[in-house]
Amino acid sequence: MKHPRPEAAPFAFTLILILTLALAVVGGPSSAHAADWPAYRGIDGHGLSAETDLLASWPLEGPKELWRIDIGQGYSGIAVQAGRVFTQFGQSGDEIAAAFDAASGTEIWRAVTGKDRPDGQGGGPRSTPTVDGDLVFVVGAYGTLHAFKTADGTTVWSRDLRADFGARVPQWGVSASPVVTGDLLLIEAGGRADHALLALDKGTGDLRWHTRNDKPGYSTPIVVSIADREQAIFFTADGLVATSLADGSSLWEFPWKTSYGVSAAMPIFVPPDKIFISTGYGKGAALLQISASEAGLEVDEIWRSKVMQNHFNSSVLVNGYLYGFDNATLKCIEAASGEQRWARRGFGKGSLLYADGHLFVLSERGVLLSVEATPDEYKETGRIQILNGKTWTMPSLADGRLFLRDEREMVAVSLKP
Repeated sequence: MKHPRPEAAPFAFTLILILTLALAVVGGPSSAHAADWPAYRGIDGHGLSAETDLLASWPLEGPKELWRIDIGQGYSGIAVQAGRVFTQFGQSGDEIAAAFDAASGTEIWRAVTGKDRPDGQGGGPRSTPTVDGDLVFVVGAYGTLHAFKTADGTTVWSRDLRADFGARVPQWGVSASPVVTGDLLLIEAGGRADHALLALDKGTGDLRWHTRNDKPGYSTPIVVSIADREQAIFFTADGLVATSLADGSSLWEFPWKTSYGVSAAMPIFVPPDKIFISTGYGKGAALLQISASEAGLEVDEIWRSKVMQNHFNSSVLVNGYLYGFDNATLKCIEAASGEQRWARRGFGKGSLLYADGHLFVLSERGVLLSVEATPDEYKETGRIQILNGKTWTMPSLADGRLFLRDEREMVAVSLKP
């Protein structure tokens, strides 16, 4: 079914692994608690953790390593819930989803989800598992979608996004992660014939609604409530699209095209009514304000600048300031104005999360850092070489344990004193 949309206003870094992206800001997994990290960028999809009493500064040898295991290639992030770790990787020609014990790293189960996808920049899955109650949802780089039982990896249902919905696999593989909101599973499929954006029944995989023909990007949608309207916001190759959760009808849209269709980093909700977006390839960033009018919802551009160009990993919003990677430079900017407060080079295209007053930063070559989250200055409180491969996957934090991976290994360290 096709839903009406408003009239639209007036693609290399050869790999987009959107590990991207994410859980809903509203309506996330009902069984998750503050010490879980059940999807890409955590419980609310913003890369923030509510954990406290973490190491304020590190000894020279860094935080205590708990375990380290070999896994296959890929850029899938790490989801953690109820003492289990979930991720995806490529191995021996197969794409694999697996669960591990969070305390020991012992493998609990694995399931083949499809054929591994080779790539000049590294094969394997890009999307991050999403855990909701006793189900975990995974998407492969070719668009295979599975719902597994978290307990033992039993398949509950599966869909082939290409065969079932005409999904188009973007140049560097399907990277957007599934998002749970209520009883819906949201997917950016990039399908033709009004199947670009999908909502499935999370329990059965049945199609609930479908809409639009946008080309697929690499970013994970978010769910927010603005102007008393709960809405899913998708960042496609064509721009931002906000849809109604009830039927997929378009609420507003904002054109934003980046070279090679690389809409990668997730949109960030700036309460109560703003959205921050950022892309690379010289495009930059913008802050948008959404407001109610007689005609519905309107979007206005507050500022636009090249001060922050998130290539594939997203920024975090902390106390009105955005911390993230402007390509290979770690920066702090003021969200309201886009004004730069500080910048630090030397990390490559890294990633980060926030917890307990600190940014936990992972460089492109496996250096893990603790940095105070302050706009006043760049201040390190810890640094260690934790991995040696290409680390484009952002860290995850749960129960005081920080989980990291590259294309060969997954490791857990303790951030508790």
